Amino acid sequence: MTDPIKVTKSYLDILNQVFEIEKKLSALQEPNSIQRNVNKLKEIMEQGLGIQGSNDTTGFVYHNPIGEDYNITRTDCEASIAGESTGNLQITEVIKPIIRLHSGGASFIVQKGVVVVKAKNNQ
Repeated sequence: MTDPIKVTKSYLDILNQVFEIEKKLSALQEPNSIQRNVNKLKEIMEQGLGIQGSNDTTGFVYHNPIGEDYNITRTDCEASIAGESTGNLQITEVIKPIIRLHSGGASFIVQKGVVVVKAKNNQ
């Protein structure tokens, strides 16, 4: 078994803030100019940060799992269940995104998503 990947907390803090800005942008009427800045920040984080000990491009990517199915076997999220039902669950709110570190062709989860889940409405 390998040791968990250690990542400087400030990298995770930056990505969490970019995620929050992106969530707030979705509520604005004309977010285009700000969205370009957010996309540039994400690109910088994805294309490499010069992490010591890495000979290849190492970068971070975050994923917003809103709307995805959730079950107890999912290992990339920590969930709070809203409501009574514990079956047929869907992610309805994302408090923190899933953050992965890509390095040497591999992908490692460095932050689990923090989510709220509810039973799907059967329509």
